[in-house]
Amino acid sequence: MKWKVWSTAAAAVLGMSALAAGCGAGTGAGAANNTTAAGGGHPDFKVALVTDTGGLNDHGFNYLSSVGLDRAKKDFGITTAVTESHAQSDYVPNLTRFAQQGYNLVIAVGFLMDSAVKQVAKQYPNTKFLIIDDDIEGQPNVTSALFKTEQCGYLVGALAGLMEQQKGIQGLNDKNVLGVVGGMQIPPVDSYIAGFVQGVKKTDPNATVEIKYAGSFNDQAQGQQVAQQEIADGADIIFQVAGGTGLGVINACKNAGVYAIGVDADQNYVAPQTVITSALKGVDTATYDVIKQALNNQFKSGAQYFDLANNGVGIAPTNSVVPKSIVDQVNQLADQIKSGQIQVSATLSK
Repeated sequence: MKWKVWSTAAAAVLGMSALAAGCGAGTGAGAANNTTAAGGGHPDFKVALVTDTGGLNDHGFNYLSSVGLDRAKKDFGITTAVTESHAQSDYVPNLTRFAQQGYNLVIAVGFLMDSAVKQVAKQYPNTKFLIIDDDIEGQPNVTSALFKTEQCGYLVGALAGLMEQQKGIQGLNDKNVLGVVGGMQIPPVDSYIAGFVQGVKKTDPNATVEIKYAGSFNDQAQGQQVAQQEIADGADIIFQVAGGTGLGVINACKNAGVYAIGVDADQNYVAPQTVITSALKGVDTATYDVIKQALNNQFKSGAQYFDLANNGVGIAPTNSVVPKSIVDQVNQLADQIKSGQIQVSATLSK
């Protein structure tokens, strides 16, 4: 199997672009949407969510964080607030505002918020913080939700390789090229990609995997352009690991009549005939669990890991184009990962 990596020479776009509707409108960087659940509960316990620049309408991990927050609000009767960050410079002010307002727990969504959380958590030691997709050690008021996304990346890679090997599937060519579009070259993205490459190698060792980075998590136009380049190179299945940028990847696949694999959430609803499956990250579960821990005075500092064994990652149902025989083989591989028979690395070997 061959794999090639390009880093697109596009600077990260920090301004929020208009994303596809479907997850509800978020608030601006300077405003909080405060809502308190009715019917008693714990209205004095306050939890705030600060997104990264991808925003709530990324159809992925920012959105999933809000799903977990909403579920906790409903179940526990807590007071919640959500603020979207429009630029990386918003991170510290957004986190600081909630800490100053006495929120019990502040949730920071994304690896890119590492330095902001470290700074604000030190300044407000009585406020608890959860950061998604980043490991912050040595701060007793910070917990980190980490996901073994190399495992679900492996499963969708294995599925893609099996699809390439299967003859006669409409929409697939004979070039045996698979594409990957990452948002930025950071560990939470690269762990997905590392797993994908290993999964392809398992089922289609002669395939070429073409990897490109868009340089942004919130630029659909850039995502579409990068995907079009891979399609021109022969890719007929593309795995997007690019947040809101990935919606452009899916759109490019839809327009070209090739297939896409979604990320974080089940993205089949974005383009049902195009998205054959998705690699799932249980950000909603992690968000909910940590809120429950904090509410019950069971907050744990340090890293908390989510993987296939505890349903922290997974693979979404496939659409009708994927043969059942392939689904069965992928399920067997999942069992082998859970049992430890297959070990998946979170890094790409050179």
